[in-house]
Amino acid sequence: MTELTDAALWWKQAVVYQVYPRSFKDTRGEGLGQIAGVTEKIDYLADLGVDAIWLSPFYPSQLADGGYDVDDYRNVDPKLGTMDDFDELAKAAHAHNIKVVVDIVPNHSSNLHPWFQAALNAAPGSPERDRYIFRDGKGPNGDQPPTNWENHFGGPAWTRVPDGQWYLHMFTKEQPDWNWDNREVRDDFLTTLRFWLDHGADGFRVDVAHGLAKDLDRDDLDNYVVWCTSDQPDDGSHPVIDRDEVHEIYHEWRKVFNEYDPPAFAVAEAWVQPNRQYLYASPDDLGQIFNFEFAKKDWIRDNMHKAIEEGIESAERSGSSATWVMSNHDVVRHATRYGLPQTPTSEYHQLAKDWVLRDGTTYFLDKALGTKRARAAIMMEMALPGSAYVYQGEELGLFEVADIPWDRVEDPSGHRTSQAASTKGRDGCRVPLPWTAADAPTLDNPDDEFGHGGSFGFSPADATAEPHLPQPKWYKDFAVDVEDKDPDSMLNLYRKVLKLRHELQTNDLSLEWLPEDRSSGKPDGAQGFTGGTIAYKRANGWASITNFGADPVALPAGEVLLTSGPLTDDGKLPQDTSAWLKLA
Repeated sequence: MTELTDAALWWKQAVVYQVYPRSFKDTRGEGLGQIAGVTEKIDYLADLGVDAIWLSPFYPSQLADGGYDVDDYRNVDPKLGTMDDFDELAKAAHAHNIKVVVDIVPNHSSNLHPWFQAALNAAPGSPERDRYIFRDGKGPNGDQPPTNWENHFGGPAWTRVPDGQWYLHMFTKEQPDWNWDNREVRDDFLTTLRFWLDHGADGFRVDVAHGLAKDLDRDDLDNYVVWCTSDQPDDGSHPVIDRDEVHEIYHEWRKVFNEYDPPAFAVAEAWVQPNRQYLYASPDDLGQIFNFEFAKKDWIRDNMHKAIEEGIESAERSGSSATWVMSNHDVVRHATRYGLPQTPTSEYHQLAKDWVLRDGTTYFLDKALGTKRARAAIMMEMALPGSAYVYQGEELGLFEVADIPWDRVEDPSGHRTSQAASTKGRDGCRVPLPWTAADAPTLDNPDDEFGHGGSFGFSPADATAEPHLPQPKWYKDFAVDVEDKDPDSMLNLYRKVLKLRHELQTNDLSLEWLPEDRSSGKPDGAQGFTGGTIAYKRANGWASITNFGADPVALPAGEVLLTSGPLTDDGKLPQDTSAWLKLA
């Protein structure tokens, strides 16, 4: 890999902390987090050692999909604050040398967006309708949808309007898809990009980055589904996902990014095949893409190794840097995934999703093991060349909250999925953070999991509203004030890891596999899969070794800088443990 010397390319090896604003910190006592809550906790984020914060959507929204249904792309939801609050956050973050990344949602708007309301009030074939994807239906009366597609959350991907036409929505019916062949749409998003950059944003996370370009003028549409991952074509031939034409859009965006000094940054959320990732991460495109292959993997040595190899190869091909992520607002928390049986499935995380669907009752969750593996994983991840993305709460070692009562579920996928694709949704990783153990909810019965009247410091002490999602009683052991005092807590491990990462980081993005990097050749890993080690070094002699096998392994000669858990009495690395060394 090439060397990194330009300070403007801060993002190439940044640690980016994802903030889900509604669940981060409530300053008003309304049970919902606000932008001001992020500003209030900026010292916490600085002490953690992050280089940037990525803010999940905070725009005006009816919350049909957790804020990813945007009513107004150039404003803050009044429930979350004001534009002045955003400006204050950007100022506070920059004062702490923390960059600000804004989540942009270009595949679809809200159905309350003024342009969609204008489309509903206009006639078929009008300029207003051309901003979205309207089509006549099938059948003699047009009363059948244009295709047989289901949306990502279950149910039809088309909704009929009173005059008989249908509009496409790859997600909920409240999220109509934009028509990116329309010049007005393209220009309006360029205006939005400049708006946030002028307000202090340093870049963007691009939602559904692979979904914008669409080809509906073909006869084989019913042969496809609007959302697929493992079975997705890898040649750009899908009608609505990962088409080559999407990069024409991002080349325009890149020109806007380059108007700024330093140029703005962007990372694509694009669930595409590994051999297509480089297209989004090229310097004339968005510049970086999430390596979801790493996030998809179970705690299995060979699978993890392959994901690392693919991520590095993709970054080299694009001329960018790799990205590493284990959790975000859309997936079951990795401390939980690693503590459940490690059984690969055709769709990623399916076992964990089934466990959540049944309130965490179907499989045994070994929390101690999940924690041990999560500690090893963060060290393995943070030594890799490239950017690392941390999801709020993972630094506390939080587990997924699987048993949220169904009448408290907010996520549309929990309400709109069909029987064949049942899921409880993503609320379990979006539960508000615990800051103060003493502010525990009151339990009506000792056996209750959820109480009332407290919020673990998420809301002010005099708050009258409950947190928007219920917090389990076990949160008290994971509160920030508890972990802050415990030198062996997950929080303090993250602080040590990030601090040491900054000290050890080299501008050279190359990686070399060590002789110790090898498969055990026997079924001594998780669930009887092949164990072994993942061992590599950076150009300056900084090395990381993770043991997946049952037998403790000898470390190479050098100074042990940090371990995720104790070594054996004779100095060997136990199973599910990582070590960082300065090689001799």
